[in-house]
Amino acid sequence: MNSSWLVAAATLSLVQAAPPTPPKPAPTVPATAKETRPRIFIASDSTAARYTRSQYPQMGWGMFLQCMVPTDLQVIDMAHGGRSTKTYVSDGFWQQLLDQLKPGDTVLIQFGHNDEDTTKMYRHVDPPQYAENLTKFVADVRARQGEPILITPIARDEFNADGTIKETHGAWAQAVHKVAADTHTPLIDLDARAQAFFGHVGAGKADRYYMIYTPADHIARFPQGHHDTTHLNELGARVAAVLVGQGLKSIDGPLAREVHTPDPATITAHGSPTCW
Repeated sequence: MNSSWLVAAATLSLVQAAPPTPPKPAPTVPATAKETRPRIFIASDSTAARYTRSQYPQMGWGMFLQCMVPTDLQVIDMAHGGRSTKTYVSDGFWQQLLDQLKPGDTVLIQFGHNDEDTTKMYRHVDPPQYAENLTKFVADVRARQGEPILITPIARDEFNADGTIKETHGAWAQAVHKVAADTHTPLIDLDARAQAFFGHVGAGKADRYYMIYTPADHIARFPQGHHDTTHLNELGARVAAVLVGQGLKSIDGPLAREVHTPDPATITAHGSPTCW
């Protein structure tokens, strides 16, 4: 286990989603002969985003997707926390992605958490407009001869009184399904896959995959505990990445043969973003 990650985890304060900021420099891709091979891009929010060791134990599933494909198949994680389909565009991140896209590249598109949010209306997008935004994303990728794949937002760690996991995305998850059907775009139903996995784990026990801590956990970052049913910790990010990988394997095409997933039930945390 990487001790420096664990030390950092004991000293940090919670990172909140920030309001829109000017675009950050897009991740650079090494200039090698392997660049000619199609790549995988991730356009998403905090549930898939990259995090530094100063933000541990929060992680996004995009940090682990590379672990399930050959090393020469590049995964470029361009997810950014706090973004909806509206602010991902207005903050310039979508154009940054398109500027890098080459024919044959795959783009994984997963939004919804911030589109649903009504506490920060600058990023809120109602279901009809959300569907229009996703449809435009699909068209933009295809215009550059890329391969779009739509992904429903990942399930939250919220359960009903009878112990069943809640469906919290409602009309937004339904909109992803409709856009996928209308545009004949492959779909990974991460919402349903996560509900099945975490629902089987059970209420209370599923907390260990999310940013949920009690004072007894002795996390200095959260001395009074913390309860966040949306964001993933390292263990949850690893499992979510496997669920996305399983979805990729289920889609007919050459990419399915590239993906090799472990059993999500066997996943453990390493204290750092290393592979299995």
